[in-house]
Amino acid sequence: MRENYGLLFEKTREAVRMSGTRPRLLLHACCAPCSSHCLEEVARDFDVTMFFYNPNIAPEEEFRFRERELARFLDEAGYRGIKIDVPAYDPAPFYEIARGLEHLPEGGARCRRCYELRLRETAKAARTGGFDWFTTTLTISPYKNAAWLNEIGIRAGEEAGVPYLCSDFKKKNGYRRSIELSKEYHLYRQDYCGCEFSRAERDEKRRRAETEQNKNEEQ
Repeated sequence: MRENYGLLFEKTREAVRMSGTRPRLLLHACCAPCSSHCLEEVARDFDVTMFFYNPNIAPEEEFRFRERELARFLDEAGYRGIKIDVPAYDPAPFYEIARGLEHLPEGGARCRRCYELRLRETAKAARTGGFDWFTTTLTISPYKNAAWLNEIGIRAGEEAGVPYLCSDFKKKNGYRRSIELSKEYHLYRQDYCGCEFSRAERDEKRRRAETEQNKNEEQ
């Protein structure tokens, strides 16, 4: 039977509320739009630190722009007490795990390895920083495999000795809410995941659409 990770999140959050504590949570963030609703879900019950570890994002200018958008959102949305931990930009680990998988479409084995890379690094950072939990904003996207993310997160947490907070933030209109917040704060919503391979896939889709449109106009 398929696990209901959204329900697991609700149960864990309720247990935290009942405990009267405010655990420290390291929240892996991929971008401002995805972080927007996720913070609504966790910031009331956890002491959150953002972890912007995304070596897949290319080029570096794109990485820095997404980083700045996240910082801007935190400031403008009133999350000024939340810090962002940004490791040095180094895409080498991503290209290492992507080797031999460059040709695969988005959503396949290359993406799974990318999830593993980012969540394992988040788990290590959570252990080093003495956090009580860690999780990721990635589950809010309908284009990401939430089951993979939770399975990987749980395993990474077990390896690091820090529990992973299961989630499926897209549930209960979470993704729709992230779009609303993006419009409210005029957030940059990228149209490719981040890596050069997803960008190339996006560009190819655009070319095909343009070619099809031109054919229709000529008829």
